Amino acid sequence: MASTSSSTLGLPKLHSLNKLTNKIPCSTFLRKKHVPWNTSKPNRIISVSCCLVDGSSVEAVKPASDKVKVETCTWNWKGYSIRYQYAGDTGPAMVLVHGFGANSDHWRKNIPVLAESHRVYSIDLIGYGYSDKPNPRELGDSPFYTFETWGSQLNDFCKDVVKDEAFFICNSIGGLVGLQAAVTDPTICKGIMLLNISLRMLHITKQPWFGRPLIRSFQNLLRNTPVGKFFFQTVATRESVRNILCQCYHDTTQVTEELVDSILRPGLEPGAADVFLEFICYSDGPLPEELLPQVKCPVLVVWGDKDPWEPIELGRAYGNFDSVEDFVALPGVGHCPQDEAPHLVNPLIESFAARHATMKI
Repeated sequence: MASTSSSTLGLPKLHSLNKLTNKIPCSTFLRKKHVPWNTSKPNRIISVSCCLVDGSSVEAVKPASDKVKVETCTWNWKGYSIRYQYAGDTGPAMVLVHGFGANSDHWRKNIPVLAESHRVYSIDLIGYGYSDKPNPRELGDSPFYTFETWGSQLNDFCKDVVKDEAFFICNSIGGLVGLQAAVTDPTICKGIMLLNISLRMLHITKQPWFGRPLIRSFQNLLRNTPVGKFFFQTVATRESVRNILCQCYHDTTQVTEELVDSILRPGLEPGAADVFLEFICYSDGPLPEELLPQVKCPVLVVWGDKDPWEPIELGRAYGNFDSVEDFVALPGVGHCPQDEAPHLVNPLIESFAARHATMKI
């Protein structure tokens, strides 16, 4: 869900709840002439404008078919139990990758729709959701919860479970997981869609030199003293989770009790606190701007323009990379577009996959 920006390292401010109409937003896609992803190009930005219409006339919203059944399974990865969901038995494969603190349930509004014409998988990264949460202190001196670990997990999942090439559809830190996986093994990923990818603003290299020792000291305080567990206890409550979600969702009517439960419950499982503290203290590893030049497959960057954690003004720079075919702005949408505005995101996913489904890796 959220990235490790400043809002996840301090108690977030609760945005006032918006009083929205009961009308359903639909999208009008204003597309420029498509330019092949791997050619030299100027920075092209697509805007997705919204209008308010009666629910009966909405065409962008594609309801899930009653025939689509979403299965929940487990996969043994290096001795660990990994939970995943899947649906659909025809078409290109897609793997949906969640963000920090979330899990495969965060794609519940996408899986049934996409599965009508695709094989769709959604995975709980190790340490999150209902996957195993090994204690990082018992796994040696090297960090375990890293993008290299999750990238390896994603590639192995495609080899062992999907048994095919796949599109990676990623939100927040899941975007770095997808990029890392694609760089590690370019033969697996057919394309990556990045939804509000984490900018990693707390990465150590993005801090002034004089502030780095202070950051390290604060991380040691969280990781090695009771302060960290106390901090986690203040975050892992229904009220705190709801407040965080209301901050990152621009349309707060989408912050339902179902959504709060889907984030909170696995976060209360044994080991979740250790994973949480380990990752918020992880300020090394790759940055998106380091991985994007190495990616060999097409990339589509999508950004909710009301994201309070990952400002779109900074995200637009990713549209300049040669591997990025388009930058799509979603007006009035926050940090988790796939859940807040699935009626906008699902058609973009389908269109992206259709353009590159026959591409040879």
